[in-house]
Amino acid sequence: MRNVLALRGDPPGGPNQPWVAHPQGMNHAIELVSLVRELGDFCVGVAAFPDKHPEASSLDDDARVLVAKAEAGADYAITQMFFGADDYFELVDRATALGCDIPILPGVMPVTNIKQIQRMAELTGMALPTAVTDRLLAVEDEPTAVREVGIELATELCESLLAGGAPGIHFITLNRSTATRQVFLNLTSDPTTPSVPSLTTHG
Repeated sequence: MRNVLALRGDPPGGPNQPWVAHPQGMNHAIELVSLVRELGDFCVGVAAFPDKHPEASSLDDDARVLVAKAEAGADYAITQMFFGADDYFELVDRATALGCDIPILPGVMPVTNIKQIQRMAELTGMALPTAVTDRLLAVEDEPTAVREVGIELATELCESLLAGGAPGIHFITLNRSTATRQVFLNLTSDPTTPSVPSLTTHG
């Protein structure tokens, strides 16, 4: 094992509940990054939040936390899923202005289920722009059409991210990889899409 994604995790009481650490545990991912660094020569990834972590007081405060993770030894960050390319680039700009130079990979998940994405927005504080929901709700009674629109939205987002200089794309599959594979095919078959520096996925 050489790669560790250091996440604090969710509050034990569930969404929107206060964080309560285990008596022998940690309160922040920064502490976990430091611990991993003490244990060996690992490549350490951390989370980042284009739409702001639910517990952060502001977007600027959130960027400062990301910088602290980098200073503790993080090698790269993967963002929570999001739908606005501008939100990602603004996060990168805020972190860069504070001296953070680690790669920040945008996390993208093709929507295949409207209720699932609404639930994720509730859990994470992720923004659901009307430009996204209007297209999905227009076909909400047709599961196949929802999947097709979700793939279109993810492809468009990835194209904007890569064109703007994102270092790669991290796909969130939730163990459903067929939509992600279609997005990948869309990107690699479109001659106008910039070459993809790196693609990674998690379950």
